[in-house]
Amino acid sequence: MIKNEKAKATIKTPSPIISDSIQTVEKNTVVQTKGFNLWYGDHHALKDINLDIKKNEVTAIIGPSGCGKSTYIKALNRMVELVPTVKTNGEINYRGRNILDPSYEVEELRTKVGMVFQKPNPFPKSIYDNIAYGPRIHGIKNKKILDEIVEKSLRGAAIWDEVKDRLNQNAYGLSGGQQQRICIARCLAIEPDVILMDEPTSALDPISTLKVEELVQELKDNYSIIIVTHNMQQAARISDKTAFFLNGEVVEFDQTDKIFSTPRDKRTEDYISGRFG
Repeated sequence: MIKNEKAKATIKTPSPIISDSIQTVEKNTVVQTKGFNLWYGDHHALKDINLDIKKNEVTAIIGPSGCGKSTYIKALNRMVELVPTVKTNGEINYRGRNILDPSYEVEELRTKVGMVFQKPNPFPKSIYDNIAYGPRIHGIKNKKILDEIVEKSLRGAAIWDEVKDRLNQNAYGLSGGQQQRICIARCLAIEPDVILMDEPTSALDPISTLKVEELVQELKDNYSIIIVTHNMQQAARISDKTAFFLNGEVVEFDQTDKIFSTPRDKRTEDYISGRFG
């Protein structure tokens, strides 16, 4: 269980370079991370993270392996607390409320902050039952309402036309790209506000990757999306803002076009130019 603890020592890390245009907290800030630190036992995995995630934007998290990208987004819906050695301090505010407060119900949080994983992980059920699973857990039993949710979610994930005549077939019979869109539809079925994506296309072929990228662009009209990616071209194509993580720190956070064209920190420049990582 995550417990907020006072840091035992002063953290001597450089402040991230954050564009003046995105420093001020605005009304459309959905998730605000303030001075957030995370440890796995004695390993200080995330150091003084400060990020504001805005409504209806795609925020990309880039950086080399082991820099804290996945740990960060798993903290945003508290999945990281499944690791028993984790401890944290600081704040993660969702819609103005600190999700690390012991009174915040995890089930409530994960309804609003959904997750799509690196590898497609449909349930060993029919396509229909995959999508209806979440609504049923939340007490919806009416078949007509479930039918509407299933269709709406599959349309939202841009896969309805491909599966509408196969709803009773096992989701495992779909291609990898289709399975990933089924997982996105499953996430949409519980009507989240924020969608976390952890390397969602790394296991997909180029055509399926393109479909998921196009879908992300469509989804941001209704959702705030945070995507972890090793693919810098992907980050440049689909995100509005990009945060560069290195050794558990946010080195730089800015509009994506500025990160890739005129980074302020040499470490950012070295990473995006392929000098390391």
